[in-house]
Formats: sequence, structure tokens, C-alpha cells
Amino acid sequence: MQFGVQMFPTDYAIPVTELGKACEDLGFESVFFPEHTHIPTSRRTPWPGGAELPMEYSHTLDPFVACGAVAAVTKTLKFGTGICLVMQRDPITLAKEVASVDFLSGGRFLFGIGGGWNEDEMENHGTKPTLRWKILRERILAMKEIWTNDEAEYHGQFVDFNPIWSWPKPAQKPHPPVLIGGAGPRTLERVIEYGDGWMPIGGRTGAILGAKIVELQQMAKAAGRDPIPVSVFGAPPSKEAIENFAAMGVERVIFGLRPQGAEEVIPALKRYAGVAEL
Repeated sequence: MQFGVQMFPTDYAIPVTELGKACEDLGFESVFFPEHTHIPTSRRTPWPGGAELPMEYSHTLDPFVACGAVAAVTKTLKFGTGICLVMQRDPITLAKEVASVDFLSGGRFLFGIGGGWNEDEMENHGTKPTLRWKILRERILAMKEIWTNDEAEYHGQFVDFNPIWSWPKPAQKPHPPVLIGGAGPRTLERVIEYGDGWMPIGGRTGAILGAKIVELQQMAKAAGRDPIPVSVFGAPPSKEAIENFAAMGVERVIFGLRPQGAEEVIPALKRYAGVAEL
């Protein structure tokens, strides 16, 4: 089993360069950064967390800039988006960002994606919330064409372009793993169609996680695919929880960190490393 951490990279928390170096030194496999381009002040869309929206949602850095900074100060640590809001980004530009950070890091990028929850945020990007998964699907498929072909083209309902040239190509072949977040009724279908891994939030998936993993692997076998790796966000830092996840077939456990200063974050990282026996 691999162990990672996730933290909002904010303008008031531990610098991502310091966080990345600490994660690598302590033996963690990966670090993940969430994404929100902005938070509309209307606050029309309720936060799934249920309470008042935490400050970090409107203070987060761009995740690709954060990943590039981490890449520059580490050698083996993997890093990624947890998750990237693909439906809020131009697919040709996003394909370039993913390929660039993977190329520069020697193939250490993990591309976590999801459908998001903030409807007014999506609308500010010109995305109709009810169409977000259809838009995301086409953008991912189009990006795969860009990553894997010297002359790429894609013709869909939401993404449409004639042959283009775009380098660099990602270091990882055929491309960085696409890890699909969420646990909705069609999530597993999406993982099978265009994902390389499933990345649910452990606390929200709860007791059904084991059954969903069994279902996912059955679907993968029926589709002629190898077993699908599963990463769990928001894992509690306890050996019992880790053992339970391992028994379910979880490959990567990701601990959550509050976006705080180094004086709080580094001790938390050390506690998590101790629980994981790194």
C-alpha cells in the first residue's frame, strides 16, 4: 500500500516546497492539491461538507503551479491534482499543463479529476452544471488524443478541433494516470470508460466502499481490463482503518492535512508517517 497526503495549497499555509520536501523525507509516496479557481460571493451552492465554507476554498493556489514547485525541490515524490475541475478548463491548454509538469518531473504526475460541486463557480466558466460530466468526458478523451498523437484531432459535441501539433508529450506512457473522483451512480462506469483509477472520499463512501471496489473489479474484468487501482481520500490516521482499507483492496491511502503553518503541519505529517509505519 502507498501513502499520500492532501492539502489545500493556500497563500497562508506552509509553502508547498517545504511541504513537498517534508513528505519525501518522511517516506510518503505522494501529495495531492485540490482546485478552485474562485468562490462566487453569492454562496448559492451549498457546500457538501454541510457547514460554513472554510476559508481555504477561496485562497487556494493553482494546483499545476503548486505541482511544478514541488517537482523542482523533490526527486521521487509523486504529486497530483485532488481533484482538477476539468469542466472549468480549456482542454488544449490543460493537456499542455499536464504534459509539461509530467515531462519536467520525469513522470511523477497523478491526474485526479472530478465533477465538482460549486454550480455558480462552473457557470462563471461557461459550464452548465447539468452537462459537466458530459463536458468532462469529452475533454479527457480529447486530451488523450493530444498526449498520444503527433497530429491530434477530436470532434465531439463540446470539444471540436481539427489536427493540431502539441508538445511536449507526457513522460509517462501513454499518459499520466487519470484518477476519477466521486462515488455517484455512474462513477464506476466512467472509471472503466476513460479512467485509470478510482479515487473516492473514504468518509463519504463509508461502509459501501468494499462492495463498490468488488463491483469495480468485476466491471474491469468484464471489460477486459486489469484490476483498477483504488485510492482513498480522507483516510483516518489509524492502523485499524489502514488494515480495513487494505483488506478491501485499496492501493493508496491519502491523509488530509489542514492548510496551516509548518509548526502544525510537520508534526501532523510525522504522526501520519508513524501510523503508516513509513
